[in-house]
Amino acid sequence: MTALTVLLTGCATTISSDVTAFHEWPANLQDKSYVFVTPSPENDTLEYRNYQNLVRAELAKQGFGEASGPDSANLRVSMGFSTTDFPERVLQAADPFFYGPGYWPGRYGYRYGAWPGYGRFGYSPFYGYGPMDMEESIRHKYERELRVTIDDRNGKKLYDVTVQSSSTKRATPQVMPAMVASAFADFPGRSGVPRKVEVKVE
Repeated sequence: MTALTVLLTGCATTISSDVTAFHEWPANLQDKSYVFVTPSPENDTLEYRNYQNLVRAELAKQGFGEASGPDSANLRVSMGFSTTDFPERVLQAADPFFYGPGYWPGRYGYRYGAWPGYGRFGYSPFYGYGPMDMEESIRHKYERELRVTIDDRNGKKLYDVTVQSSSTKRATPQVMPAMVASAFADFPGRSGVPRKVEVKVE
């Protein structure tokens, strides 16, 4: 059991997010009952509901309570998220003795550098000057955004937070718990001040 615990602890990953919250949060707000705004049919997916549960848990930590319906709720909570894949083509020298750091990524094409010479010609301390075999691969970078808003029953915006995170992790469910936690870190915080929040996830 001890070895398993050590292994799980070693797998923890730190997710870094850029967080900006704008708010006009009432200092004397007593009624923190809320309901989620119903998403459009195309957005009402099982994935959406899973992330909604994450927001629900964070709201509970902040002392909010979910109401039975809109008529008994003082607040309205909305949530939206997106994931954008930016593939990068990567060139890597096949020559293990080749001078250079190993790869040169370019989001919109190839980026050459870190070796003397041009194109497919450079210097290898083992072979000297000459053509090199280059291997091409695709590396993915995922940029994600989460937005959560809280309005009062009259539609006045009280809290509007945007969380942005970039990583090479393909699965959004691995990253979203940290992003949701970042959205409510130091709630409500300083309005309009961008900050970086780091959260460890298993």
